[in-house]
Amino acid sequence: MLVQQKLSLIISLSAGLAICASASAGVRVIHASPDTPPVDVYVNTAPGAGAPNITNLPFRSATGYVPLPTDNYRFRVTPSGATSPVPIDATAAINGSTDYTIAAIGLLSGTPAISPLVLVDDNTINPTQARIRFVHGSPDAPAVDIFAVGLSTPVWDAISFGTSGGYRTLAPGNYNLEVRLDVGGGLALSVPNLQLDAGKVYTVFAVGLVGNGTLAAQPFVDAIPAPGAAGILAGAGLLAFRRRRSN
Repeated sequence: MLVQQKLSLIISLSAGLAICASASAGVRVIHASPDTPPVDVYVNTAPGAGAPNITNLPFRSATGYVPLPTDNYRFRVTPSGATSPVPIDATAAINGSTDYTIAAIGLLSGTPAISPLVLVDDNTINPTQARIRFVHGSPDAPAVDIFAVGLSTPVWDAISFGTSGGYRTLAPGNYNLEVRLDVGGGLALSVPNLQLDAGKVYTVFAVGLVGNGTLAAQPFVDAIPAPGAAGILAGAGLLAFRRRRSN
């Protein structure tokens, strides 16, 4: 019951932007599987034995952060409104003092198969700088380098599918990013006009497929300075916000 009560704070992303204003550690879920329809997520509940904790989460969307106490949690994912199939059935150990992102990556019909990617989030605020990380979630894209136009060296180097380049600290401003193949240097994706603000923490996911021309960059705002945030709908995706204290 405790898990269901806490996870009831999640709002379906199909209805709007989910915000969790708690200052405690938390877990959010991101749908990054390009051929998977909207999904329901069950936490410590078998599909059919109870209501899903997250409903109708579409591709390229995220929940807000939801506080969970330290424990082992079983996450099951099904197509929205259905109890089967269950393409993801995984257990994750959650430390109540740590923030996590659990992303569904891979392909429902193909390889690599859909699976959970568990990321440890560092939502520490730098009041004068922006903090940002890049996550490679495109199943058919090779390893890439990410450049900021105007900078001579890559911000992230040789990032392969299912991995994160880690956090970087950048001066606030408007950036044009280029995602280039690590081997050969060909341009895979342009990310123009990415606005980074001081005191915020960002994650940028590479999502979609190279093969069908749907490769895209999906940014999320992970943390903002206290005292809080207002919901924002940016571009084609929804941004998940979390309040954090400055260090």
